[in-house]
Amino acid sequence: MDVKIKTALVSVSDKAGVVDFAKNLSEMGVTIISTGGTAKQIAAAGIDVVSIDSVTGFPEMMNGRVKTLHPKIHGGLLALRDNPEHVKALTDHEITPIDLVCVNLYPFEATIAKEGCTLEEAIENIDIGGPSMVRSASKNNRFVTVVTNPCQYDTVIEQMKANDGCVEEAFRKDCARIAFGLTANYDAAISKYLNEKSEVVYPERVSIAMTKVNELRYGENPHQSGAFYQLAANDEVSVGGAKQLEGGIPISFNNLLDVNAAFELVKEFQEPAAIVVKHLNPCGAAIDDDIAVAYEKAYLGDVISAFGGIVALNRKVDVKLATTIMESYKNFGKANGALGFFAEVIVAPEFDKEAVETIRTLKEWGKRVRLMETGPIVRDGIDDNEYDVRCIVGGMLLQKRDLIGWEEDLLTFPTKVKPTPEQMEDLKVAWITAKHVKSNTITLVKGKRLVGCGAGQMNRIESGLIAFKNSGELAKGSSMGSDAFFPFPDNVVNAAKAGVACIVQPGGSKKDDEVIAEADKAGIAMVFTGKRHFKH
Repeated sequence: MDVKIKTALVSVSDKAGVVDFAKNLSEMGVTIISTGGTAKQIAAAGIDVVSIDSVTGFPEMMNGRVKTLHPKIHGGLLALRDNPEHVKALTDHEITPIDLVCVNLYPFEATIAKEGCTLEEAIENIDIGGPSMVRSASKNNRFVTVVTNPCQYDTVIEQMKANDGCVEEAFRKDCARIAFGLTANYDAAISKYLNEKSEVVYPERVSIAMTKVNELRYGENPHQSGAFYQLAANDEVSVGGAKQLEGGIPISFNNLLDVNAAFELVKEFQEPAAIVVKHLNPCGAAIDDDIAVAYEKAYLGDVISAFGGIVALNRKVDVKLATTIMESYKNFGKANGALGFFAEVIVAPEFDKEAVETIRTLKEWGKRVRLMETGPIVRDGIDDNEYDVRCIVGGMLLQKRDLIGWEEDLLTFPTKVKPTPEQMEDLKVAWITAKHVKSNTITLVKGKRLVGCGAGQMNRIESGLIAFKNSGELAKGSSMGSDAFFPFPDNVVNAAKAGVACIVQPGGSKKDDEVIAEADKAGIAMVFTGKRHFKH
């Protein structure tokens, strides 16, 4: 059933395009009711507008807190036009039916994002009348069109012009569906803010407000569908808020998972750092004073696995770095057993224009690679209130994010041999990298680059054997990292056979004494962090 728009209530916080929208409505004979600043802006454009108080018979009061919460507004929105009792009530109480509501809500999220926002300011930016009108109109979408976003204005006008002032039923239903999603997200943002202010970490109910950015070609596999949703904006620099530069092919579900894994690891380092990730695990990781050298070292960590991987950097990509990446196979990979190289994604804080041109033109695969720009990395902006969420069938698990890194004040040195300053640098890389590898994890680092990694095995011994195999002769003199303690001395025995010089691990095993004794026997320095980094 099409419904002709005769009366519209327009009251918006985001006033982009609202004057043109009101002008088009007015030119088609629609009576426009409006409030506050919206009414002033529409009237200033020479468009006839009816003030809300002339409809309700009450002035806007209490600093605008009360203006639309009135039976003459909600009766006009909720009345079923095909119900005789409702129609009679409209007549008896002189209520004019409202056919269209154009409302967007007070900018609560923008308000609380401002530096120095007080609780009082936040509370005043909780919209009450707006969501009430949106919900009333949405509930009665058989007769009322609810418009909550400026991007809907053109469609409304086009349909009205094509249908003698009517809006199609299917569009009204879709607008209502979108509107209920809007109010749900709005309430979720308010709830999150108030929980944080009350220092409630795990409230009785959790609603996570997200906005769809785009649908993806498919999910993890082609038979699964997928989409990317973004959380409310915050100060943290992340892949979730990154911008994909022009060119390249659309980002995929697996790409986003891998890019996030790579970028969250590279964010951990203050020094110039480069990470190469494949299937959520780093196959290359390195730091150096020169970011191009850091990349070269990271790539050499595993030139075979790097094929089709994700490259993450914590410095701007200039022409030198872009050329180094694009020529990976020619300059480093071919001589080290690689059969070729290309990257699915390169993610960095910034790309020079000349660097983008180099990437797009130097190699054929450069036309396809996705370039993701995050903006400068600021560790102070990390959102420690964001949940780490894991899904199980029928529910979700929520936990605080693992934001522990290389905490020097927590380190203890239980062995007779102590690590050298150079070894401490390698141990730092080994520990931070192990944090971002699937458990059970063993990492080997030498010269501030990852030379071996064993990930996701059912026992830690097997992870170690994989790391030793991958690193070969480079294991000699390397620094080893373990994401959890050693329950037995066996990993230390194997490390000694491989020539490992020092080990970093949480400690805390019942058999720590035996593990330390084995390290002392082999002349291996050991560092305890006091923290564990399981990553399932």
